[in-house]
Amino acid sequence: MKQIESRRSIRKYTDKPVEDEKITQLIESARLAPSGSNTQPWHFIVVKSKSSRESLAEKSNNQNWMLSAPVFIVCVADIRSRIKDDIEIFLNENSPQQALKQIIRDTAIAIEHIVLEAEVLGLSTCWVADFMQEQIRPVLNIPADKYVVCILTLGYADESPKARPRKRLEDIVHYENW
Repeated sequence: MKQIESRRSIRKYTDKPVEDEKITQLIESARLAPSGSNTQPWHFIVVKSKSSRESLAEKSNNQNWMLSAPVFIVCVADIRSRIKDDIEIFLNENSPQQALKQIIRDTAIAIEHIVLEAEVLGLSTCWVADFMQEQIRPVLNIPADKYVVCILTLGYADESPKARPRKRLEDIVHYENW
């Protein structure tokens, strides 16, 4: 609970590099996440180059604050983990496939493993998902049948935001029915 309670979305990072061993540990935490039918639809692209980070920030609605993070982890869901047929698939925000919803759900679980493990390691993150598939995929040569769930900015925090308000437990818990 400590890491869950202390986690914040960080938008300002120090210039201290993130150790490769810690990045590997974060990806390992995601690899161990549960997924429906054990499909494990996730892929992660670790991005450190300034030019790629600049392009990703630009395609993410020009969120230039992202560039203070020394590492981005681009989190991608692979529909081929569920649809094995050799058919052409093009995914975007309006794609109707039920399998797309399943791979997004499963990849989100793995992403949150990274977020919480980052807290354990003294690192900070922020989910970024303000982009369109057709704009973000070409930056990293991601195929059209993959779905970018989010970009995680990663680094050492250079800010300490206060906790944001949360709904009361009584307002979100239902027993037996709505």
